[in-house]
Amino acid sequence: MRGTVIAVNSNGEYSFTKPTRPSIRLLTGLGVEGDIHAGTTVKHRSRVAQDPTQPNLRQVHLLHEELFTEVADHGFEVFPGDLGENVTTSGIDLLALPAGALLRIGARAVVEVTGLRNPCAQIDNFRPGLLKRLVHHDETGTLVRKAGIMGVVTAGGEVRPGDSIVVELPPEPWKALDRV
Repeated sequence: MRGTVIAVNSNGEYSFTKPTRPSIRLLTGLGVEGDIHAGTTVKHRSRVAQDPTQPNLRQVHLLHEELFTEVADHGFEVFPGDLGENVTTSGIDLLALPAGALLRIGARAVVEVTGLRNPCAQIDNFRPGLLKRLVHHDETGTLVRKAGIMGVVTAGGEVRPGDSIVVELPPEPWKALDRV
């Protein structure tokens, strides 16, 4: 399974969106160099409030650009970095990946998938009504989260738009993604 990096985004300050950059550097065991969410322990405010010693399973946020088309059909204009992702991808069904999948990005970087991003109310502050497009119950009553996936950096490296992404699946049985 292969895909492409469409955009890379980072922000050294807390804000909902992340500016698009020409490149980002992934640091092994930390995340995106200079990004507010980089570190070995949790950095997201809600997680820090619960327990600041938890391991940071949300070092890198990846989001599929195909979501932008989906929400545009409902009147929402969204661009890379708008939803706070670090890497905007194309061509990979990120939400269908199992936990432990490895994403080999560019020449050297590797991100291990840890789980789903749990969309928060800040999304409606950004675009009122968008949250219900990113998290909802399907026809069977199952909660569906569409706001991308999270991962940890297992090998650092530079990541740029246009870089390839190669998915390496873990041994079966696969564990479905849950929120992290």
